Amino acid sequence: MAAPPLVIADHATPPEASPRTITARILCTDLAGLRAQALGLAEAAGFAPDNRVIVPRTPWNFLSPMFWPSAGCAIEPAALAPPDGDVLIGAGGAAARLVAALRRPDLPAVIIQHPRMDADRFDVIVAAKHDDITGPNVIVTRTALHRVTTARLAEARAIWAPVFAHLPRPLVAVLVGGSNGRYRLDTAAAQHLAAGLATMMDRDRVGLMLTPSRRTDAVACTVLRDTLAPRGAFIWEMTGENPYFGMLALADAIVVTADSVSMVSEAVATAAPVMLARLPGKSNRIGEFMNDMVACGRARDFAGRLELWPTVALNDTPLAAASLRRLLGI
Repeated sequence: MAAPPLVIADHATPPEASPRTITARILCTDLAGLRAQALGLAEAAGFAPDNRVIVPRTPWNFLSPMFWPSAGCAIEPAALAPPDGDVLIGAGGAAARLVAALRRPDLPAVIIQHPRMDADRFDVIVAAKHDDITGPNVIVTRTALHRVTTARLAEARAIWAPVFAHLPRPLVAVLVGGSNGRYRLDTAAAQHLAAGLATMMDRDRVGLMLTPSRRTDAVACTVLRDTLAPRGAFIWEMTGENPYFGMLALADAIVVTADSVSMVSEAVATAAPVMLARLPGKSNRIGEFMNDMVACGRARDFAGRLELWPTVALNDTPLAAASLRRLLGI
């Protein structure tokens, strides 16, 4: 019978800081969501991050990592260059293959998300509840790991408050993802989202600031811009300094497309009410997470109107970091 999961507790507190700097070599492919999870865990644990990007070589870039003959020979060598660091932290399937191969008695391996491999090949696995993995070396979180902290939000609020001062209150931040193989943000979905946001602006007199992501289709961006900018919305054009943390810090409410566990996890880490803009498509894993956020009262489905209700921040990253240090004995 499988061992029970190590579930982080709300009362967990970080252990005393180590007298020396611990360097974490972070290994993941060039996906913003994976990188944010690994960096967020390392920073919350007090580790110095050494970020390495996993770049698969041809022809292995056309295959799933589970079919690579050897993780080391299937990637560009930059990720393997010295120094080794004190701990390996990987995120995603490619990283799981690599950190398991690089693991040594003096170099513990930590993987974020279900590795789809034998759990005994890792010292610690940090996985969300919807990843459905348990074991004595598994830390289970309610949300994805991220870099949203009280200090980072306060810093961003001071920087971006003058930029958004002209927008009316209540101020709504809109975080837009994109098609990902399970959900679609095509032209029709973008038009539906834009219509709902426009209705909210017209009827509830909110200010609106919107940021797309790298996954947002250009046509979807155009639809959102053409509908909302004439109403006074701020639309980030993906140039210049990224206002993402400023938007999170200043928002009275947040609307986020329900295709990304990472974006929703970052949104619920603030004190603002979060509304989920559902997209066409289906993922049992992602859908379960979104439904859990609604069931616990931390989020509601977006219906084209502003909704405000009492909320508290939901952030498991520092708790996971404290559990990580205890499991590693650091």
